[in-house]
Amino acid sequence: MNVGQIMTRDPKTCRASDPMSRAAQIMWEADCGCVPVVDDSGKPVAMITDRDISMAAYTRGEPLCSMNVGSAASAPVVTVGEGEEVATVEQIMRERRVRRLPVVDPTGHVVGIISMNDLARHAQEGPHRRGLSAEGVVKTLAAVCAPR
Repeated sequence: MNVGQIMTRDPKTCRASDPMSRAAQIMWEADCGCVPVVDDSGKPVAMITDRDISMAAYTRGEPLCSMNVGSAASAPVVTVGEGEEVATVEQIMRERRVRRLPVVDPTGHVVGIISMNDLARHAQEGPHRRGLSAEGVVKTLAAVCAPR
């Protein structure tokens, strides 16, 4: 099974210069927990999560509209292609301790996101899961959540 078969397609993106309130708005409207941060050409340069936003708001004590996305986003970003095998994605998630990866096309533009949620949903599909196992997903989640 490859990434393109299970990823979430066409995610909303933001720019590093956008106010954090814009990233929060995207997360609220799209019901997601992260947004790829892209450069002017649409290529990913970072990721911002709901946790990044909440921790920045707490530690800085400033309104979201006065902080920019780039000040709290995680960079550099690791990406995968649509044709990548899911086993490779699980390995990257384990090594990098991330729950989500932006998916890029051959030109490097964001076309999707693959997340632990995607892996978990498809691991339970029985014979249609081709290459995904509940055990593998649990191992990936355990690695991502392990104390540093």
